Amino acid sequence: QVQLVESGGGSVQAGGSLKLSCTGSGLTFDDYTMGWFREAPGKEREGVSCTNWSGNSTRYADSVKGRFTISKDNAKNTLYLQMNSLEPGDTAMYYCAAAFGRPPLCDYAYRYDRWGQGTQVTVSS
Repeated sequence: QVQLVESGGGSVQAGGSLKLSCTGSGLTFDDYTMGWFREAPGKEREGVSCTNWSGNSTRYADSVKGRFTISKDNAKNTLYLQMNSLEPGDTAMYYCAAAFGRPPLCDYAYRYDRWGQGTQVTVSS
């Protein structure tokens, strides 16, 4: 059975940091593009960051560039999102997702059909 499980969310004041983790089972991370998405109440889901199968190609939403860093450990089937200088606008449910395939560049439009259940991030001013 394919399963992705996020962890590491919580409540933090603006300027603080959190590190999210996503651990997979039933799939091999080096066969997938991986991404982090977030959804806030009343807003559409948006791509936050993604990485290709090897981790050597990454991209970030404009709103998080310079503050967030995505990484992965294929041997551990684990994806990470280091979030620094958090802002109230970062408050959302964060999801990791996987899209089968090994294109050289990641993109949020890929067919992400495997999702975790999310971890809540709340940033207060």
